[in-house]
Amino acid sequence: MTSTMIVLIVGIVVVLTAVYISWRAGRLDRLHIRLELAQESLDAALMRRRAVVLELAGSRLLDPATSLVLAAAAHEARSAGPEEREHAESDLSRTLRAVVDQERFREKLAESPGGRELLEELDAAVAKVVYSRRFFNNAVAVTRAAQDRWLARTLRLAGHTEYPQFFEIDDNPPAAMATE
Repeated sequence: MTSTMIVLIVGIVVVLTAVYISWRAGRLDRLHIRLELAQESLDAALMRRRAVVLELAGSRLLDPATSLVLAAAAHEARSAGPEEREHAESDLSRTLRAVVDQERFREKLAESPGGRELLEELDAAVAKVVYSRRFFNNAVAVTRAAQDRWLARTLRLAGHTEYPQFFEIDDNPPAAMATE
């Protein structure tokens, strides 16, 4: 082999390695963008659920005690800090189940003026939280797997971004919603 051939082979290997590293860095960047969009979608879904719960609580279609419990849970979820957020959102889910799963709750509310629309909004908001959280956690898993690869760790392709964390809440819908 001549020295020109060796230089050419080394050059090709260096270029291919640089292209691969660039591709991996671009993929990691796209995964972080996907993760940010999933986070925004989850935040919007949680905010929408809280808004619908507050609308239901203030609708005067429920008894005062139930309205107060719903409003308090929604307010707690809205004002929770980052450390308490998962717990507060889980509490809101449990409160919703306790209220909506009362005997004939849906039938009574649907018979009230505007009640059917509120139920439809609540059903949609609860379902959106479930889907958004699943999508977000999927994005976290894929991003973490990409960040854990030896090349990404060795060359610090993720830069100084934080290691993404899963968002684990109790988001099971009320049984009355699951059957309809």
